[in-house]
Amino acid sequence: MTLPTSPSHHGQATAGATWSPALWGLLFVLAGNMLIDALEVSVAIVALPAVGEDLGIAPHRLHWVVTGFAVGFGALMLFGTRVVALLGRRPVYLAALLVFAAASLASAFADSLVPLVATRLVKGFCAALTAPTGLAIIASVFPEGRPRGRAVSVYTLFGASGFSAGLLLSGLLTEAGWRWTFAFPAPVALLLFLCGLRLIPRDAPAPDRPRRYDAAGALTLTGGTLFLVHAVTSVPATGWADPSTIAAFLGAAVLLPAFVRIELTARAPLIRLDLPAGRPLLRSALGAAALNGSYLGMLLVSTVHLQRAGGWSPLQTGLALLPASLPLALSALHSGRLVSRFTAARLIAVGAAFPPLGYVLLLRLDTPVRYAVDVLPSMLLVGAGFVLSFTALHMQATSAVPAGRQAEASALYQTGVQMGAVLMLALVAAVQPAGHRAALLLVTAVGVLGLLIALGGVLPDRNRTLEER
Repeated sequence: MTLPTSPSHHGQATAGATWSPALWGLLFVLAGNMLIDALEVSVAIVALPAVGEDLGIAPHRLHWVVTGFAVGFGALMLFGTRVVALLGRRPVYLAALLVFAAASLASAFADSLVPLVATRLVKGFCAALTAPTGLAIIASVFPEGRPRGRAVSVYTLFGASGFSAGLLLSGLLTEAGWRWTFAFPAPVALLLFLCGLRLIPRDAPAPDRPRRYDAAGALTLTGGTLFLVHAVTSVPATGWADPSTIAAFLGAAVLLPAFVRIELTARAPLIRLDLPAGRPLLRSALGAAALNGSYLGMLLVSTVHLQRAGGWSPLQTGLALLPASLPLALSALHSGRLVSRFTAARLIAVGAAFPPLGYVLLLRLDTPVRYAVDVLPSMLLVGAGFVLSFTALHMQATSAVPAGRQAEASALYQTGVQMGAVLMLALVAAVQPAGHRAALLLVTAVGVLGLLIALGGVLPDRNRTLEER
């Protein structure tokens, strides 16, 4: 799940900009794209059982439909930020919309898992190019103060609503055929592209500087992540001694350290380790990774159980899961006020306590499913956790970082959020053959880990206390 909370790029407002029809149009192009980016995960989750049955995909491999998008988004977020910085916001944004539309159509016509996952990976990279760029365009076009704040609020509302909209749309469209859930973003993205041609402003001339993309860093991180996920999810089906599993672990063991080495030695690395306020940023990224990862893991387990064991339709499943995401959409415009009043660290600590309680209650899930008793309380608890902590986590991650480096901090944070989803989905898929309760125990453990990380932000720092003494 992605939710922008504040502009991460501080550009100069266009002189004399007002709320003209062109500005409204630009805002809805950017917000509309944020909406389709945000719903990409939820539309796929509800459709998973139908995809697996139609294409004959083994249950332990089905997660790749969701994981592919998350890998493209998370592993390539930093690289996408670099591409936008070097090539310009307008051309990259427009190109990403076109590729996103084409990949959506290709997903709908996929006849096996590999091309389906490949197109999902491409769509994730497109989201990595457009999601942070939308805020940067808003910051450069809308005047600072109330106009920009209103624009960010609309953008945030669309992003927060996307996940909920995806659950409903997927439930409806999967009834007609799962391919519609992957095809419907194509005309929307194409319409946004045509509007964006007229409305997205041209970039100011970029200063001459060496074009260092750090493609080696992007490739090693993406490849290492894919190898790791494949290795983890292959163990239940093939065992530890299978040659393909061993090769995948070896691939991850080579590529991920290679990524670290490249970043430490590159002249223009994707990740710089000298960001001020590193501890709040790290704590926020880890906490958000645990929150987002455990949530998506819970949705994966619940979707499969409700449709396969409970006999629920995709629409019933989408409606059943909605209370976990809808509260965040309804409260998105007020999240900043909550942080200002109660502080980010306190909200995060309180909010992190609710999802594990919801996961524990889901352990009672059995057949026949009693929604009001077995499912709804858990969804409401998870929804409350997101309302309190998700926006606060992002604000904590970037608030102590200098203005000139907030875009970098935001990209690091979003990378952590998406990579948490990637790893958690892989682990849940690996454990799920042992039963939905085993998978839910894993989800609960990660939720508790997120709570412990959050408590670290409100408990006294012993080292700092000793220094003050």
